[in-house]
Amino acid sequence: MNIPFVDLKKQYLSIKKEVDNAVSEIIENAAFIQGNAVYDFENNFKDVIGVSNCIAVANGTDALIIALKALGIREGDEVIVPANSFIATSEAVTAAGAKVVFVDNHPETYNIDISKLESAITHNTKAIIVVHLYGQPADMDSIMKIAKKYQFYVIEDTSQGHLAEYKSDTDGWKNAGTFGDIATFSFYPGKNLGAYGDAGAIVTNNDKLAKKARMYANHGRISKYDHEFEGVNSRMDGIQGAVLGVKLKYLPEWTKKRREVANYYLDKLKDINEIYLPVVNDNCKPVWHLFVIRTNKRDELQSFLEGKGISVGVHYPIALPNLQAYSYLEHKADDFPVASSYQNRLLSLPIFPEITKKQQDYLINSIKEFFNRKI
Repeated sequence: MNIPFVDLKKQYLSIKKEVDNAVSEIIENAAFIQGNAVYDFENNFKDVIGVSNCIAVANGTDALIIALKALGIREGDEVIVPANSFIATSEAVTAAGAKVVFVDNHPETYNIDISKLESAITHNTKAIIVVHLYGQPADMDSIMKIAKKYQFYVIEDTSQGHLAEYKSDTDGWKNAGTFGDIATFSFYPGKNLGAYGDAGAIVTNNDKLAKKARMYANHGRISKYDHEFEGVNSRMDGIQGAVLGVKLKYLPEWTKKRREVANYYLDKLKDINEIYLPVVNDNCKPVWHLFVIRTNKRDELQSFLEGKGISVGVHYPIALPNLQAYSYLEHKADDFPVASSYQNRLLSLPIFPEITKKQQDYLINSIKEFFNRKI
C-alpha cells in the first residue's frame, strides 16, 4: 500500500466542479490580480476567524514581514521567535531589519517555552512571533500577560493553525489568530486551508494596523497612484482567491476529520513505549496540521516506513538557531537543549482529511512491526 503524506489530488477531485467553475470565472472576467473573489474571501475569512480585518497577500512569509512593518519594527529592535519553526518565521524578522532572538521550545507541546521567555527579553524587545506549531495553539494567556508586563507586540504566526481554538481565562474559547495585535496565515497548498499556489493573509482587530498593512502590501497606497510611503507588491491573485473561497466552506468539515484521524492515532499508538505521542493541553483544540511523534529511532523508523510505501516527514531537521543562516549569532546547540535534541527525534505521520482507516491501520501496524510489537 502506498500512503502519501498529503493527498491534494484526492481533495481536488472531491470539489472539482466548484473549483473549476470558480477558476473559469476568474479567467473569463480577466480578474487576475485581487478582484471580487479575493475581496469576498477576505470578508468571509475574517468572519470565520472572528476578527474585523483581513488583508490577502501573496504568501505567508510576506504576511509576516508586512505585519512587522505595520507595527513599526525596524533596525535595532529585537523580536523573539521560537527555536523550532520553519525559517519563514525568523527570516521575516531579519527582512524587516530587526534582530532575531530565539527561545527554546516546550518539551511536550513543542510550542515556545513560556518559562524561558522572560530571560530573553531586553530593553530592545519590541515583539514576539508566536507560532501555533503543528496546529496546536501556544499558551496565549501567559504570552499576553508577559507582553503586557514588558510592553511589546504579539504577532501570531497561524500558518499551521487555521481554526485552532484556545480557551483563555478571560474570553473563553477563541480561534488562534485573535489574541495578539496582529496575526498571519499561510495558504501554501499543503496547509489545512491551501491555495493552488502561494497565498497568505494578515488579520487584526486594529483598524489602523490593518490600513497600514494593506497599504504596505500594495506599494504604500490606497488609491492607484497616491503613494504615502514605499511599500512592496504582495497581492493575492484572483485564482487563489477563488480557490480559497471554495475551500473555506469545507474547512470546518476537514478540520473535524483531521481531529478524528489524530484521535485514532492517539488511541492505537498509545501502548508503544518507544514513541512519544503529541500532548494536548485541556485549553487547546488543535487542528492537526501535522501529527508529530518523537522517538530515539527516528531515522531508522523513517526508512522502514518509506520502504513500505508510507510517506512521512521531518519538521524540522535542523532547529533554527543551529542553521548556518544564523551562525553569525554564535549560538551553541546547548543554548537550546530541547530544540537541538528533538531535531533528530521528531517524525511527522501522514494526516489529511481523506486518509482512510485502512491506510491508518496499515501505518499503525507498520510502526508496531518496526518496534517488534505483536500485530
